[in-house]
Amino acid sequence: MTASTTAHPDAGRMSIVTRTVLMTAAIAVLAVLVAGLVSYPLVRSAAESQTRADLSRLADLTKSALDEGGGDADTPLPRSLIAALQAEEITGYLAGPAATDGPPGMASDALAKVLGGQSVSTEGMTDDGGMLIEARPLASGGAVILEQPFTVVGVEAVDAVRRISVALFLGLLIAVPVGYWAAVRLTRPLRAARDAANEMAAGSRSVTLQPEGPVEIADIADALNRLNAALVVSEGRQREFLLSVSHELRTPLTAVKGYAEALADGVIDGEDVPRTGATVAAEATRLDRLVTDLLDLARLGAVDFHIEPVEVDLADLVEDAGLVWRDRCEHEGVRFTLELLQGELTARTDPIRVRQVIDNLAENALRVSPPGSVIVLGLRAEPSWAVVEVRDSGPGLTGSDIADAFEPGVLHERYRGVRPVGTGLGLALVGRLAQGLGGYAEAGQAAEGGARFTVRLPLSAAAERVSSAHDV
Repeated sequence: MTASTTAHPDAGRMSIVTRTVLMTAAIAVLAVLVAGLVSYPLVRSAAESQTRADLSRLADLTKSALDEGGGDADTPLPRSLIAALQAEEITGYLAGPAATDGPPGMASDALAKVLGGQSVSTEGMTDDGGMLIEARPLASGGAVILEQPFTVVGVEAVDAVRRISVALFLGLLIAVPVGYWAAVRLTRPLRAARDAANEMAAGSRSVTLQPEGPVEIADIADALNRLNAALVVSEGRQREFLLSVSHELRTPLTAVKGYAEALADGVIDGEDVPRTGATVAAEATRLDRLVTDLLDLARLGAVDFHIEPVEVDLADLVEDAGLVWRDRCEHEGVRFTLELLQGELTARTDPIRVRQVIDNLAENALRVSPPGSVIVLGLRAEPSWAVVEVRDSGPGLTGSDIADAFEPGVLHERYRGVRPVGTGLGLALVGRLAQGLGGYAEAGQAAEGGARFTVRLPLSAAAERVSSAHDV
């Protein structure tokens, strides 16, 4: 028996808190290293300057002490002075007026200068390493020479760097808990947003987040609140849409089922069979239209929605549609007007889908138009666009109707029982077909007093030139 396990999607990922603490620690360590590397040469230079200044001062004091004591080249340095110099790791030498060799590390030209009466500050190299050298001429004609190894400077520099490093390390110890506290505080609203998103994914719509924290994190809370509100509206519309579609499906199905049972039970006489069959066929056609609209609406949001663009003369297409709808309107006692521009208007589009747009808009207008009213089908050109428009003098649209005109089932549910309504899918199909054809649909108030529906479709390059010529 083989057991399989699926890794948790967060496995191997670090939390923001952990990342922040590690980043804080890394920055502190990097700061310590950079501070050490940068400060060492600076501290060493400062230590060398200070050490040389101290050595120069001691050389001056030693010279003064020897001059006051009448010392000469053959007189050794006082023991107390030697002890004081040794405490600073300084070695003292006396050179006579006729000396030719200086102490270890001191060059002959430097010795000549000091014996010539000049104070000398120089450096030298001995078997034990580099030396700082300070030499002063004595009143007796000789010279006193003090030497101090460079290692003293290095020790002082290392001590200074060590003290700086200790301070930075203490800063590191403080930075880690501070970073942890800041990260926990920073991620608290993020965790709240995560929990809210999980509740929304589980179906809860009563989630409300209080924006807090930095601006970017507060924006996430605002975005989730807006998303939740949009989901509430969207799901409400979906429920209304499903209820309306269920109602529309149930009505013809009930009729078909009733007549089928009547035929099966022999209740309908032979003379009534043709009429009953016609009724069943009409209800079946109604069902077929509803199912077709549902399938088209679903395909418009899918990758398999089929469009075959070709070069189309929209003027001819709209004129052909006008012939059909003129007859339909006359049969219903509605006056039909066709507004066409002169000449051709070519667009690369799908003529079947454009005709579907026109038919849906015209049928919607005819449904709500009482006898004696008017319906207008128009085509005009605008820069880069061909504009197909259907207007009527029916009951019109309110501001909220215009905003929701192309949402599936919204107007159907809003006006069911108030005015003649269809399946609630026609205008939704128009809106999505217009987008699929590269254009867009708009709703508004018509000059005739009713509703106006406008669909803009992109023109081909040649048609754009013709449109510009018409505008001129």
